[in-house]
Amino acid sequence: MINRFPDGFLWGGAVAANQYEGGYLEGGKLPSIQDVMPRGIMSPPTDEPTEDNLKLKGVDFYHRYADDIALFAEMGFKVFRFSIAWSRVFPLGDEETPNEEGLEFYDRVLDELEKHGIEPLVTISHYETPLHLAKTYDGWTDRRLIAFYERYARTLFERYGDRVKYWLTFNEINSVAHAPLMSGGIWTPKEQLSATDLYQAIHHELVASASATKIAHEINPDLMIGCMILSMPTYPLSPDPADVWEAKRAERENYAFGDIHCRGTYPGYYLRQLRELGVELEITDEDREILTHTVDFVSFSYYASACATADPAKRIKGEGNLLGGIANPTLTASEWGWQIDPVGLRVVLNDFWDRWQKPLFIVENGLGAKDVLVEVDGVMTVEDDYRIAYLRDHLAQVGEAIADGVELWGYTWWGPIDVVSASTAQLSKRYGFIYVDRHDDGSGSLARYKKKSFDAYREIIASNGASLG
Repeated sequence: MINRFPDGFLWGGAVAANQYEGGYLEGGKLPSIQDVMPRGIMSPPTDEPTEDNLKLKGVDFYHRYADDIALFAEMGFKVFRFSIAWSRVFPLGDEETPNEEGLEFYDRVLDELEKHGIEPLVTISHYETPLHLAKTYDGWTDRRLIAFYERYARTLFERYGDRVKYWLTFNEINSVAHAPLMSGGIWTPKEQLSATDLYQAIHHELVASASATKIAHEINPDLMIGCMILSMPTYPLSPDPADVWEAKRAERENYAFGDIHCRGTYPGYYLRQLRELGVELEITDEDREILTHTVDFVSFSYYASACATADPAKRIKGEGNLLGGIANPTLTASEWGWQIDPVGLRVVLNDFWDRWQKPLFIVENGLGAKDVLVEVDGVMTVEDDYRIAYLRDHLAQVGEAIADGVELWGYTWWGPIDVVSASTAQLSKRYGFIYVDRHDDGSGSLARYKKKSFDAYREIIASNGASLG
């Protein structure tokens, strides 16, 4: 029996501008780092945007936002998480004055959401640092980016603060340790980046995040500011205490970012890690004061779990998400090697709630698969029962976590409409409840088709989860 979801639970979906929006040079926008990353997360960038980068066009939300939002409303969305493209508002990133045409685009998006009664949840920076900031300043390694980000965030809060209640400062902020360019706008290749520069960049982002929280609360105390963490629960591969400790150590790499956002100071285990790496951070007294401005809630992505072991001979790495991890022999995996673990979502929810006692928000969870468009009774659709099963299995565990006492505000499925994959830059890795006719070679009409999962999610939302069983 599925436990009842709370009244007012925010059901919806999540996207990112760099994977969805398109219009990469329209309306005064200039390139972001994503526009020179045509092969995904870990591939070397190109010097300039190239036409084979599917993200330049995305799936054309820039021109089709009204129709797409109407489809989300048809599914019953209560909330829509989207990101604002930094280089659409500040095309270079270091200007004094924002680009009004870019701001007006998001005004129109908010108009459509309001028309359909959908609450916006806005990510301020979602893997799309302006390219100029990456090339000129080496991204977040440079302390000056804090001030640039503060100006950008203040602009958004002042422009939209009476229309947007829920904000996220950085997408999956802990990912910068694994993907410095994508997450931190750091132009220096990862293999050449010193530990000191990497962790100083992380510090700058953490200060900027806390500063945005401070600014938002000064402008409007009712604004709800959250951090966003890439979660990956890590289980010991065996009961060996050494494996148990290795799993704890791995999880702390992610916990640290939440600890700093929620507690306002660096935890001792993180400081020890820096000492052992020989890293001495430049932390000012002002930095320490700013970090005390803690978030109102914690949001996170969840796609997969992993295992850990102290035995080098058993470290057989699974493909996993960005964080990788050792494959769990008890689990099956998606077509891209991401291990499917619904119970892991309950584990994360309980761990995060017990640790921080802050309201939680699941802002990414989903299944990428190779969907096949077919005709059924004269209508084009996708028979994606595998996605429906994934959705229902994970939401069942969410219901259990709520019954466990976890305070959860909402759930936004990643990619309610097909978008360009962040990890692989493919369109064939589809997450959506809505199929988009665009393909890895760039061909396609961009027409939208409802998948079978569209109706399944609509029914879950309409019943506030009661239809789960």
